[in-house]
Amino acid sequence: MADFDAIFKAYDVRGLVPDQWDADAARRIGAAFAAFCGSDRVLVARDMRPSGVDLVAAFAEGVTGTGADVVDLGMASTDLIYFAAGRLDAPGAVFTASHNPAQYNGIKFCLAGAKPVGEDTGLRDIKAHAIAGDVPTAATRGTVSQLDLLDEYADHVRSFVDVSALRPLKVVADTANGMGGLVVPKVFGPLPFDLEILYPELDGTFPNHPADPIQPENLKDLQRRVLEVGADVGLAFDGDADRVFLVDDKAQAVSGSTTTAMLAASILDKNGNTGTVIHNLICSKAVPEIVREHGGTPIRSRVGHSFIKAEMATHDAIFGGEHSAHYYFRDNYRADSGLVAAVVMLELLSVTGTPLSELRKGYERYIDSGEINTKVGDPKAVIESVAAAFPDAEQDRLDGLTVDFGTWWFNVRPSNTEPLLRLNLEAPTRQECEQHVAEVVALIEKGS
Repeated sequence: MADFDAIFKAYDVRGLVPDQWDADAARRIGAAFAAFCGSDRVLVARDMRPSGVDLVAAFAEGVTGTGADVVDLGMASTDLIYFAAGRLDAPGAVFTASHNPAQYNGIKFCLAGAKPVGEDTGLRDIKAHAIAGDVPTAATRGTVSQLDLLDEYADHVRSFVDVSALRPLKVVADTANGMGGLVVPKVFGPLPFDLEILYPELDGTFPNHPADPIQPENLKDLQRRVLEVGADVGLAFDGDADRVFLVDDKAQAVSGSTTTAMLAASILDKNGNTGTVIHNLICSKAVPEIVREHGGTPIRSRVGHSFIKAEMATHDAIFGGEHSAHYYFRDNYRADSGLVAAVVMLELLSVTGTPLSELRKGYERYIDSGEINTKVGDPKAVIESVAAAFPDAEQDRLDGLTVDFGTWWFNVRPSNTEPLLRLNLEAPTRQECEQHVAEVVALIEKGS
């Protein structure tokens, strides 16, 4: 039997195939998801991983066994399933392991209207029913039909920009053999950009490099090509194309915080310099500063898409961003989309006429450590020992521990899946950043 405890994470299902889960597990999860949703139809899609074909077929068996119909969207990016769940007002599941290696697969779920499903909003119940196998079988099995929404999705992505304002920028996109190879050409086709795609072939074995652009080594091919062809910008998509990382015209990577700030400013300016923007608590302090400067109201959130989307719904926010390069748009059913973020950034570059290497400078005000992971025996105890070391600083427990001295701050929070503490720290200068990182890491190691 599948290792359900291992594969059910905080926000999705993910694990090794067939070692941790297989078609039988997918069938059980399909029945459990259909029962949880209570909908008469469920949307399903998959990325390019070879294992996805059999897993989707089994999942569909589980869904139809409950009497619900399955609408199979075929191969799709994760943001396409969110779009479909919003447009068709139906729950959906996309089989993808995002940036993980080839032997992994997983499922990301959403409810009708693209509402998120996380550990506290359904995953725990779905897991329990999948393990028990107690979903009753309907007297009449549901049907399976196919639907192609790719063209409608591409139109939707382009609706976020004024196409007439776009200039013929030279763009290099590295889709890393992931789903970007399907959706990027479809979206960019009618646009005036000079587009080159690296590794566009859909190949879930990832023969060129991992589809994990948050790792600097996976940006090297893109950076080299940007310089070779004199591109205005490079776009690096992850495996399921719901995230995008930018590389500027000098081949320097742009952080998720900087991109969040730039997108927020652009969207607020279009919205009459008013509106709420959600940002997670490990984003740079520059993000809320810039949001306020452009007339917006910034609100901090816990890390993770289910928390961001919930805050967006509560505050009717126009935009949300995470340091990990997830970007959420109110008019995209509050869901994240790497491609919507990409076209909005390209519109900004077109309108300003300023190279990204120059434009970014106004949005980069501090030095960040990047995420530093430390293995610890008891994450909660270590957090308490770190908190006790800074009694005079402002502290909060929104997500782990955030300690703020005004001129510098850090957050340390436990991993959802491993005995790790994740440290993010920001300071005014590189020297101060390195000094404070050494100080906090020493406290973490001492506490462990």
